[in-house]
Amino acid sequence: MKLTLEDNKGIPSSLLWTLAIISGISVANLYYNQPLLNRISEDLNVSEFTANLIPMVTQIGYALGLLFIIPLGDLYKRKHIIVTNFLLLALSMFGFAISSHIYFTLAVSLITGICSVMPQIFIPIAAQFSQPEKKSQNIGILVSGLLTGILGSRVVSGIVGEYWGWRTMYYIAAILMLLSILVVIRTLPNMPVNYKGTYWGLMKSVFSFIKDNATLRMVSARAGLCFGCFLSLWACLAFKMSGEPFYAGNNIIGMLGLCGIAGAMTASLVGKYVRILGVRKLNYIGCSIMILSWIILYVFQNSYIGIIAGIILIDIGMQCVQLSNQTCALSLAPHASNRMNTIFMTTYFLGGSLGTFLAGTFWHSFEWAGVTGVGICMAACSMLITLFTKH
Repeated sequence: MKLTLEDNKGIPSSLLWTLAIISGISVANLYYNQPLLNRISEDLNVSEFTANLIPMVTQIGYALGLLFIIPLGDLYKRKHIIVTNFLLLALSMFGFAISSHIYFTLAVSLITGICSVMPQIFIPIAAQFSQPEKKSQNIGILVSGLLTGILGSRVVSGIVGEYWGWRTMYYIAAILMLLSILVVIRTLPNMPVNYKGTYWGLMKSVFSFIKDNATLRMVSARAGLCFGCFLSLWACLAFKMSGEPFYAGNNIIGMLGLCGIAGAMTASLVGKYVRILGVRKLNYIGCSIMILSWIILYVFQNSYIGIIAGIILIDIGMQCVQLSNQTCALSLAPHASNRMNTIFMTTYFLGGSLGTFLAGTFWHSFEWAGVTGVGICMAACSMLITLFTKH
């Protein structure tokens, strides 16, 4: 008999870890480009500034997918939504691999961003069906998978790009998405639909939540600013490391993602402390750690030890901010978890797009000092929101 999940009754650990792994594989599509931007810019004969539009457009696509795709998880069968998006992802990865023009590359990057949102279908599954005392911990496991995919993608793409060319990475990614489709079809159980009505009515309810829930707006905004701080580092790290004094290849740049994975693996641990420390305190802690990481990244910018320490710290700080605020957002309306996650993650990735754009712009004018300024200012703004609010 096929497994059917019920609200607050628990999720099998095997399914939880399967979803965590698939989350990492699917979200990795967003970030393969970052260690490869210098090679892509050379191959497509565009400037570093133009090449930096690729991750920015991808993040914008992700925000659009969060806004218009994720709410469907409350309206239709989630398995059908996931399989359709993964199929489109396989096609976009193949398109990226064969692209020879920047405009086509930007177009498939937008599609990649829109269709890479499926981990944000998985996280509300953990929020809705986990036993109450394990919700934040289980969300933490999925976030660990998600962030390991984000950071591991840089390691893999850096190595593949260095030895076999950047296009090879995207052929591999297309195959991985086809394999993920088979796993989803075989393992994802039946789940009840949370909303009965039309898509228009569903989207109206999303905007009603935004309008009526100040807490949701607040936790989303401060998490989005910190994600912009986080992506400021990765948006320009390839440019920094390929210049003096490092002159690092794509393989070395990608390997720095391993340092970030060490921080990402703390997500399940941080999830246990959301109830103990509270959302507000964890946000202060996370922002403080991220600001400290940028100080280290600037002061010791010509040292591998400084770069590695900064990467580890910024990832730990990001876990504190994301998990605390996302758990709070999902708890505000449990039976509208996909829509609440839509609002949270759309804001989150708009913040990421802003950070990516600002980092690229300030790198062009002020190089690493400008990127550092962007990172510190975005984390400080998030901290100020906490200071002047009650949650």
